[in-house]
Amino acid sequence: MKLLILCLVTLLTSANLFASGAGTSHHLPTKLFKSTALSENIFLLQGEGGNIALLKGDEGLVLIDAGYEKMTKALDHELARHGGVEQVTYLINTHWHTDHTQGNAFIGEYAPIIAHKNVRRRLLTRQEVKFFNMVSEPYASHAIPSITFDKSIVLSINSETLEIIHFPNGHTDGDSVVFIKSANIVHMGDHFFSGFYPFIDLGTGGNVRNMANNVKAVLAKIDDETIVIPGHGPLSSKADLEEFHQMIVETTAEVEAMLIDGMSVEEIQAEGLSLEWEDWSAGYLSTDDWIKIIITSLK
Repeated sequence: MKLLILCLVTLLTSANLFASGAGTSHHLPTKLFKSTALSENIFLLQGEGGNIALLKGDEGLVLIDAGYEKMTKALDHELARHGGVEQVTYLINTHWHTDHTQGNAFIGEYAPIIAHKNVRRRLLTRQEVKFFNMVSEPYASHAIPSITFDKSIVLSINSETLEIIHFPNGHTDGDSVVFIKSANIVHMGDHFFSGFYPFIDLGTGGNVRNMANNVKAVLAKIDDETIVIPGHGPLSSKADLEEFHQMIVETTAEVEAMLIDGMSVEEIQAEGLSLEWEDWSAGYLSTDDWIKIIITSLK
């Protein structure tokens, strides 16, 4: 019991939740990745930071996101199991946040990086996420995406087709979702926090309504058999993504109704949300945090 209390206190008092990646139990600090085989040649790597996908084949390795710099040794260890970092042919960044891109400095020495043009723009300049007191200084030239796109790009490799589509101004202004077509797998990036309230970076172009619309658009492109990789959280299904979308839509409607009634931020936070959403606060954000993000986004 003492150990449990200590763990809870540590989690709740973390001074920099975003930078440490300790928002949920599976993102507590760790020196290793958990590797899950999704098919014969596609693997999910989960550790401290965003979820990483790895595709391997005769034409080399493709990574979707690269995690924190502190996880470089662990990533190198995982890549060694599949031929080594020298075999990486491409790295795809789903968006600019450091828990998905700090590994660029490692992988970028060996392979070009693909991302939406706004990811390149943000990694070239100093960025700040005030919500988490996080500052990101400009990245080194080799860690910057060199292959960029506006709306979408298609990568054909290892007998697979990866369709990388930009979904604008949801989580940030540079987010992409990666559809691995033949395998029927989709990597959502941070357009999906599975089972808990998502962080929406309003300071770099995110918006709660756009995020809901973007998730709805993805749902229309997948089926009940699709394997859904969230940016954070456990491996998921279309049904899980539908629940996530429903939560965003309905909690936003609840908050908007209270705003229309003239309630202040503090009054809305005191009122809270419907009890059915209570479990969604067991991740990165409290209910008060999520309410504030919704209100700021709507305004």
